[in-house]
Amino acid sequence: MTLAARARAALARGDLPGAADAALALTREQPSHSDGWFLLALTAAEQGQVQRALTLIEAALEWGSDAEHLAQYARLLILARRDGEAGDAARRALTAGPVDARTFDTVGCVLARLGDHEGSVAPFERAVTMAGDNPSYRYNLAAACGFTGRVAAARDHYEAILADNPGDARVHYALSILSRQTPDDAPVARLKAALAAASVPADRLRLSYALAKTHEDLGDAAAAFAYLSAANAEHRRAIGYDFAQDAAIFDAVEAAFARLLPPSPGDPDPAPIFVVGMPRTGTTLVDRILSSHRDVGSAGELQAMPLAVKQMAATRSRMVIDAQTVAAGATADPSAIAAAYLARAQHHRPAGKARFVDKLPANFLYVGHIARAFPNARIVCLRRHPMDTVWSNYKNLFASQSAYYAYSYDLIDTARYYQRFDRLMALWEQLFPGRVLQLSYEALVADQVEQTRRLLDHAGLAWDDACLSFHENRAAVATPSAAQVRRPLNADAVARWRRHEAALAPVADWFVANGIPID
Repeated sequence: MTLAARARAALARGDLPGAADAALALTREQPSHSDGWFLLALTAAEQGQVQRALTLIEAALEWGSDAEHLAQYARLLILARRDGEAGDAARRALTAGPVDARTFDTVGCVLARLGDHEGSVAPFERAVTMAGDNPSYRYNLAAACGFTGRVAAARDHYEAILADNPGDARVHYALSILSRQTPDDAPVARLKAALAAASVPADRLRLSYALAKTHEDLGDAAAAFAYLSAANAEHRRAIGYDFAQDAAIFDAVEAAFARLLPPSPGDPDPAPIFVVGMPRTGTTLVDRILSSHRDVGSAGELQAMPLAVKQMAATRSRMVIDAQTVAAGATADPSAIAAAYLARAQHHRPAGKARFVDKLPANFLYVGHIARAFPNARIVCLRRHPMDTVWSNYKNLFASQSAYYAYSYDLIDTARYYQRFDRLMALWEQLFPGRVLQLSYEALVADQVEQTRRLLDHAGLAWDDACLSFHENRAAVATPSAAQVRRPLNADAVARWRRHEAALAPVADWFVANGIPID
């Protein structure tokens, strides 16, 4: 067996020391050949040493740039948050002529991470054509099909995976949110069987959410709530969440911006339109309305502002946002934050559009930075009935390991989070009067034309009839609202909490006790 084959075999079985030894020996035997450096880079990446892996793979690329090397380089650049370079490397990999399924799949994953879901479909299809028995490759293709509106194809691929592995929890959950379940296709029995057989906590969480979504679609509110409450309570215990973690961040933001900050000209660029708010309150809908305008494109949910603030704060913590970063970020130069933001956002801006939407809901924490860094940028905050906001957050499975959404596994924690969100938005209005359009989801549903006109006026956009036909927008959607925003505007989600009024009574009582009206 050659040294290269030994290194690859060791990597495949997780023997990282063995892989490193073989790859290092290969670099000594053939120092001007790319394979040794490439395999050393893969080993370093598996050890979590991303920067070292990048250095090694760049050495490999000096001796040869085949498709596999470029695809893995793109993957590492994504991990290093160097998005623009990652996109370039991924497209170079395709041009170089991949010959294996893994490389096609890797390129597809990079493009998907960059928000180019339409572009990811073709490489994912090639990967599945070459290795159709690989469930990960097929899952990635199914997800891309779902994001791009190819719902029937997505369902077929998911079902093909379940045919081989009936207990795949990730697939069951993906199917449940792909479209509204009906009595004809609702797989309650097989979901229950999968849940009964599941032993991994993450699998039980996904399957419980799938059952809750299915029962809610079928009108069985009690069963839906039962599955959710049991799963969320178990997950909250597992992650050890305490609301004090989020309260500390809100406290730090309020303290940082309550004091007088020095004036700064910022960047006059009017291109960004920030759509913020609590998750699941209509941010995707407004993004689709705005990006249906002839002059506007959607950049998706960018991490560009949180990362720009973190970069300028220069704090050493591994968290993107924490109290220390908030305090340091508030004194950073707004013009420098603007430059760092635009450098990161540039690679996600749709071509040929003068304006772009950044619809990261959590940017409501960064309104102070946005207002100072971009004095001409427009900001829209979605507001939804507090009870519907709590319920929609509680019933949606966010990234289960993300600290952004740890509050959502408990009803009262979510109510507390809403209260602090509401208080912070009041502070932004006090500090930056008129900069943020507070747009009611319920008002938008009740009077689409008038509220769309308000939205466009605030964004500084001329009227465009296409904004009323946002459901005809063919761009990809990679949020839980993908199915909803491909239908005309409707009131299906208004006052949905009423279906669970008795179970949500403690939340209603908490809101009333804390001065937040719900009637």
